[in-house]
Parts: sequence; C-alpha cells; structure tokens
Amino acid sequence: MNDEREPIGFDTKIAVLLRDDLLPWQRLNATAFLVSGVGTLIPEVIGEAYEDADGTSYLPMFRQPVLVFAGTKETLTAAHARALGRSLPLAVFTSDLFTTGNDRDNRAAVRAVPKDQLDLVGLAVHGPRNAVDKVLKGARMHP
Repeated sequence: MNDEREPIGFDTKIAVLLRDDLLPWQRLNATAFLVSGVGTLIPEVIGEAYEDADGTSYLPMFRQPVLVFAGTKETLTAAHARALGRSLPLAVFTSDLFTTGNDRDNRAAVRAVPKDQLDLVGLAVHGPRNAVDKVLKGARMHP
C-alpha cells in the first residue's frame, strides 16, 4: 500500500555543474538549457502534470530534485571526462553558446570543437547516485 506521506527516495541523481566565474544571468541561462536535455533523453525523470485546486493544468516537471554545483574550469573538464568515461547521459554548455541565438547555431558551435577542447561553462549529468557523485568530485554545492 502506497502512503503518500512516506518520503520518496531516489536511486539516481540529476546534477548541474557550473563554472564558478559565470555572471548570475549566465548561471541561470546555462542551468535552464542544461536540464532541458536530461528530460528529453530520460523521460522517466519527468513526473506527472500539475493541477491547482481550480483545475488549471500546468506542465510536468522533474520528479526528483536537481542539484546545482560550482567548480573551476579544471573541475568541469575533469567531470566531463569522468561522465564520458562512465557513459552517463550528459548535456554540455560551452562559452560559445552565450553568443549564439538559436539551436542550429548552438549545435554548430559545439560540433566545431573536439571534446577535449570544449570551453565548458556547464554540464548536466544523470545517473546512479554514486556514479554522479564520482563525476562531481572536487565540485561544491552552488552557493
């Protein structure tokens, strides 16, 4: 029997890692773009639609928390390599994406650079909790 008051635990983790030298608007912009990738590839992380007491419907959101971390450029580079090495679902945001204005140009900007030379300013990763923790080694919770 399901008790709706019982705490819900998660075997997986959704995490965003941002470079610690970003401006506030850049942090928000990169986070929004990065988490959109997780929901598209892994539909089971999306919960059910919301509805208020008046019956107004709202879009569904993630069914689990998204944790946001910060780190240096080197921390992002290492996390990127670890996530790829563990074959975890990964979204990336490079500094070039702050100067483009559409999805086509965003994808072209990433495609133009080899993976070990990407100027990463953020990434989002999803996977088993312990694997994501290992990917984020050296990062700290975003202030």
